[in-house]
Amino acid sequence: MTIMENQQTIYAVIMAGGVGSRFWPRSREKNPKQLLEIIGEGTMIQNTVKRLHGFVDEKNVFIVTNKLQKNAIIKQLPNVPVENIIVEPVGRNTAPCIGLAALFVERLDPKGIMIVLPADHLIANEPEFIRVLQTASQVAHITAGLVTIGIHPTHPETGYGYIQAKDKSEETQPVNITGVFEVKTFAEKPNYAMAVTFLESGDFFWNSGMFIWRVDTILHEIQRSLPELHGQLVNLRPSIGTSLFEQNLEIAYGMMRGISIDYGVMEKALRVYVVKGDFGWNDLGSWDEVYRMSKKDEDGNHSYGKVISVNSKNTYVHTSDKLIATVGVEDIIVINTPDAILVCKKGASQDVKEIVDHLKRKQMNEYL
Repeated sequence: MTIMENQQTIYAVIMAGGVGSRFWPRSREKNPKQLLEIIGEGTMIQNTVKRLHGFVDEKNVFIVTNKLQKNAIIKQLPNVPVENIIVEPVGRNTAPCIGLAALFVERLDPKGIMIVLPADHLIANEPEFIRVLQTASQVAHITAGLVTIGIHPTHPETGYGYIQAKDKSEETQPVNITGVFEVKTFAEKPNYAMAVTFLESGDFFWNSGMFIWRVDTILHEIQRSLPELHGQLVNLRPSIGTSLFEQNLEIAYGMMRGISIDYGVMEKALRVYVVKGDFGWNDLGSWDEVYRMSKKDEDGNHSYGKVISVNSKNTYVHTSDKLIATVGVEDIIVINTPDAILVCKKGASQDVKEIVDHLKRKQMNEYL
C-alpha cells in the first residue's frame, strides 16, 4: 500500500519563527538565519521549500512564523499562498506551533499527511531526502503513528538529541520496510562520553527535528498528552479564517505554556517510528558548522566578500562591506556587518548566543 495508491495529499509545515541567535551578527530578529543565504544560492527557507518541489504542491505548504518576519517570508516565497503564512503572537516552542498548523491543515484534509520541517536545515542529497519522506509518509499513513527521521550519526556529537531504535526482535508493532524502526527512547543532548557510547551502540540516531504524521493522529496525540493545549486549540477552530481569529489567537497564546513536541508528545506516544536518514543533513547550528560545510582554499580558509589572508589558516571570514585582512592568525571566525563585527575562536561559536543574551539584558535593541 502506498501513499499514491490511496490518494493521500501531502502537506508541509515549515517552522520559521526562530531568531538564530548563534548566527549573530548576521542573524537578527527581523532578518534571521532562515531568511539568509548561508551556504550556496538561495536563502535557507527558499531552499527548504524548493527541495519539496514535485512532492508537495506549494499551495499545500504552510509557514509558521512571527510578525517581524512575515513580510520578508511573503517576499521570499511568492508562490506560497499568503493565507498559508501563520503568524504566532509569541513563540511557545514546537508543540503549540505544530498544533496550530495542524488546525489549518485539518480544515483542508482531516486525514492528510503532514510533514513538519525546520526552515534552516541543509540537505545535500535531495533525491534521497524525498525518498525518505515518501517512506515516512507511507509509514504514517498505514500505522496512524508518529514518525520522525533519525540521522545516521557520523561522530559523537554533543549538540544533538538522540533517538534509540528498537531491535527488530524487540518491536511490538513492526513495519516491514527497510530502514524503519520502532522508537525505544529519546535521549537529551549527551556529554561527550555518552555520545561515544551512543555511537558505538549502533542503534542510536541523531534527532533531526523532522516529523511526519496524519493530521488526525497528531491532534489525537496532543489531546491525549497535552489536554490543556488541545482545549485551547479546539477553541480556536471556529474562528480560523474570520476577523476574530487574530484576537482569539492572542488570548489562546497568552494562556499556552511553551513545550516541545518531543517532550510533550513524542516521548509519551504509543506508536512512534523512526526512519533512517542518510542524505547529507546538517542543521547548521553554529558558525563552526558553516565553516565545516563550506569550500576552503589550500590553507583551510573560507572567505566571502573583500578578504585578504596572509599566513592565515583555517579561518572563516564573511564581510558585507569593508575589506577585512587577516595576518598570521589561525582557527578564527570573523563576521562583519554594517553595525557589528564578531571575532570568535573556532570551536566556541555555540557561545555566540551569549552575546545576544547580553545585548538583551543591556537593552541594546538596535543590535538585535
